[in-house]
Amino acid sequence: MAVPETQFSKPSRQAIMGALGDRLFKGAALFFATLVLVVLAAIIIMLFKDAWPAFQTFGLDFFISDKWDVVNDQYGALIPIVGTLVTSFIAILIGIPVSFGIALFITLMAPEWLKRPVGIAVELLAAVPSIIYGMWGLFYFAPWFSENLQPLLTDTLGELPWFGQFFQGPPIGVSLFTAGVILAIMIIPFIASVMRDMFEVVPKDLKESAFAMGSTTWEVVWKVILPYTKVGVIGGIMLGLGRALGETMAVTFVVGNAQELMAGLFYPGSTIASTLANEFNEADGLHMSSLIALGLILFIITFIVLAISKVFLNRLGRVQEGRSS
Repeated sequence: MAVPETQFSKPSRQAIMGALGDRLFKGAALFFATLVLVVLAAIIIMLFKDAWPAFQTFGLDFFISDKWDVVNDQYGALIPIVGTLVTSFIAILIGIPVSFGIALFITLMAPEWLKRPVGIAVELLAAVPSIIYGMWGLFYFAPWFSENLQPLLTDTLGELPWFGQFFQGPPIGVSLFTAGVILAIMIIPFIASVMRDMFEVVPKDLKESAFAMGSTTWEVVWKVILPYTKVGVIGGIMLGLGRALGETMAVTFVVGNAQELMAGLFYPGSTIASTLANEFNEADGLHMSSLIALGLILFIITFIVLAISKVFLNRLGRVQEGRSS
């Protein structure tokens, strides 16, 4: 006895097309995800391959030597590494509290008519090209800093025992400290925007309940808002740190580009990115290999920072899940 055909006896054309579309979408997503890994692996292989002559020639001394002599083909990465870490540390040290204050002002303290203009201004700062920050820093901020703020810091903090050596240097404006300040101005919009978005997702009932119990604004921030948003806040800080580590043009304008290792923050210095920008076009042979080795070191530093932040964020997430359960 023949079974009559129904609408369920074989898949419809629409179901077949839907299944085919799902397979194509899954394949495309897998392809692009794999492509990211392939590109990343290709970059690492290229950097390591071209940097190998420098590592083979200088060995571990490349990481701890402060020599950078193009004439005699003697290269060491210590000065650019220290400059990169110092300028990024200064930027984060200045950028975190300023960004925190901006985010709090926009979300908790600013009147309604002022919130939007301030928020737009912060976002516009993020859109300014880095070379504009560098030109402004070189022609306006550096002269003002050398004539006004630097003498004040040298006469006050520079007189302290041991700690004062970090606030010494010639009043020429371009220095590691100036580069750190410019980097701080550049990363503030990114950190502040992330913090503001995080603070705005805190349930209004939590904040109002804390205020109703007599908490001050600072107590609400410290005991309610920050515990609720700490994962996102730390992620925003790491985003700013990543931007500071790899910044090139703005730092090149104001860091001084001197291959000298000095204790004072007011002395000219260099970073990995500024060294690459200044010397890459004219380099060849061992000089080129050393520059590419610097690029590999910068890649490793950035990877380590992001990996540590990822582990820390995952740990914070598990702690929060444990508390909520």
